[in-house]
Amino acid sequence: MSASFFVSKIIQQTQVTNTIFCMTVKCDLPLKPGQFFMVRGWDGFPLLSRPISIYDAGPNTVSFLYEVRGEGTKLLSKLQPGETVELNGPLGNGFEPAKMKGKVAVVTGGIGFAPMVYTVKQLEDCRVDFFCGFREQSYELEKVVPYVENIQVATDSGIEGHKGFITDLIKVKNYDVVLACGPEVMMKKLAKMCTEQQVPCYVSLERHMACGVGACLGCTCKTVKGAKCICKDGPVFLGEELNWDA
Repeated sequence: MSASFFVSKIIQQTQVTNTIFCMTVKCDLPLKPGQFFMVRGWDGFPLLSRPISIYDAGPNTVSFLYEVRGEGTKLLSKLQPGETVELNGPLGNGFEPAKMKGKVAVVTGGIGFAPMVYTVKQLEDCRVDFFCGFREQSYELEKVVPYVENIQVATDSGIEGHKGFITDLIKVKNYDVVLACGPEVMMKKLAKMCTEQQVPCYVSLERHMACGVGACLGCTCKTVKGAKCICKDGPVFLGEELNWDA
């Protein structure tokens, strides 16, 4: 599946929370859950495009759920329907839904929630439990309700669900496979739990990226097989293959 560079028109832009936005643009390319696009909606500064995961897809559309963290995402959030963005993608190696069978736990933290929505929609013949951690209150959970059996929520604030870490709520031994995206400390703990129980754990890593295609080597991570580029070799890796302490 090759990537394409193209200009796309914005169909919809909605504000989900104070800092979370959802943008839907035109796209007719085949997509794989866990992949991402390099997105740019401005001229000049910032110099680099922003890597944003596929949140959802429809007939000839792709959606991005993103958090405003810096100048690039701030500029994206100000764009309106009818305006355009430059896209390069889809990029990276994502999840393999066809290989997932049995009981699946999907674990997310923060904006790591975004790529897992399209992922759960692609899981067939699986029984899925969705574990999601948020800083404050949850958002967009209605998107996954039709595709999962159970949803458990943890928040840092305790306003909703369990007050504490989402990893407090999951018993990995009850699952055939675990899929995760979120803060690295969360995924490190989860991968260790899964290794101890001999349960496969696939994690989607997040990094600052310059090129998105493995040319600049700016997003490398250490694995048992040596250094890998998260943008090209990932972002999805088997948890036990990563050298978390490097």
